[in-house]
Amino acid sequence: MTHADDAEAVVVVGAGQAGAQTITSLRQGGFDGQITLLGDESALPYQRPPLSKAFLAGTLPLDRLHLRPAAFYQQAHVEVMIDTRVTEVDTDKRCARLTDGRAISFDHLVLATGGRPRQLGCPGADHPRVYYLRTVTDVERIRSQFHAGKRLVLVGGGYIGLEIAAVAAAHGLTVTVLEAQSTVLARVTCPTVARFFEDTHRRAGVTIRCATTVTCIHDSSSTAHIELDSGEYIEADLVIVGIGLLPNVDLALAAGLKCESGIVVDSRCQTSAPGIYAAGDCTQYPSPIYGRPLHLESVHNAIEQAKTAAGAILDRDEPFSQVPWFWSDQYDIKLQTAGVNEGYDDVIIRGDPSAASFAAFYLKAGKLLAVDAINRPREFMASKALIAEGAEIDPTQLSDESVPLTALTAAVTAPAHATFPASH
Repeated sequence: MTHADDAEAVVVVGAGQAGAQTITSLRQGGFDGQITLLGDESALPYQRPPLSKAFLAGTLPLDRLHLRPAAFYQQAHVEVMIDTRVTEVDTDKRCARLTDGRAISFDHLVLATGGRPRQLGCPGADHPRVYYLRTVTDVERIRSQFHAGKRLVLVGGGYIGLEIAAVAAAHGLTVTVLEAQSTVLARVTCPTVARFFEDTHRRAGVTIRCATTVTCIHDSSSTAHIELDSGEYIEADLVIVGIGLLPNVDLALAAGLKCESGIVVDSRCQTSAPGIYAAGDCTQYPSPIYGRPLHLESVHNAIEQAKTAAGAILDRDEPFSQVPWFWSDQYDIKLQTAGVNEGYDDVIIRGDPSAASFAAFYLKAGKLLAVDAINRPREFMASKALIAEGAEIDPTQLSDESVPLTALTAAVTAPAHATFPASH
């Protein structure tokens, strides 16, 4: 803990979930030095998941998006500088330089720079009818055009694209989803889960076109004239692109920090430079559970890494080791995912997809890697413990709903934090 007469200074770059949690954890942990939060948006830190769900739908007001009210930062004695962009991190002089020439000195720096949408690369991608959804400003621009009868084309059938499709369909828009892979959610789910969501959207009137890419976007009477790889054309009043997120590592790279699929951090969220930490969507961290580095984009990951970074600044030895989890809301469907299924060699289905209540368990060499739980919160909760323990499970028992997962949890014999074989 620091003291007023020799107060240390912490600078947090990035005013998102990880940045806000870092501040909270520092103050809760007794840090009484200077804290400066630098954010390049015009809003205080806010939740991003509702942007493609309740906020886009208009059922969640802006003030309820904020992670903390303005009074919190005042009471916590945090200097918040929004609409502020950092141009350089000087690791030698220990300062962050801003676009206006100012330099903010630090003893500890936390990079919570998040990510940015991957851009569509075809000709015409800069068409004025093409949008991306990452910020409050993005949603406000999109929502102003969400009117019944409008033709919306979503490029990308991942979580963001499908969540937007659900909101748009409920608002009476004519919705088409274009996905380059053979199914939606192909990178993150098994075919059974992908088909379930495709069927769900089609029943709601959404057109799903897989194995389809956009080759060009032409201007046509103030609409977007979308050319597909098949040679067909689709007219759209509105195009929203959701084809992935790129970690914001430019500052880190320019500062000489090690970066791979994100800013490389250790188990305490420290970068390759002493006193500089990173947390959230911009990082790559070592997972003791999976035995390999991971780059994840999730609220849970951002919160827990921020706690770890704050703990390291407070000289606490609290290494980061978490089972990742995610969620997605589409219509009346709640998808909860625990773990990372990369490298799975078997999928066990528990429950009935036709009843919109089932779980897909992903195994590798008999060990549980991950679960997709559709309207199955018990399976989701139990699986987190099973994954953390590196559980080996009898697939017959796993698929048998008469065998409670709590019994399987109690029967785990693998040592805690057992790692999985490396993925190939």
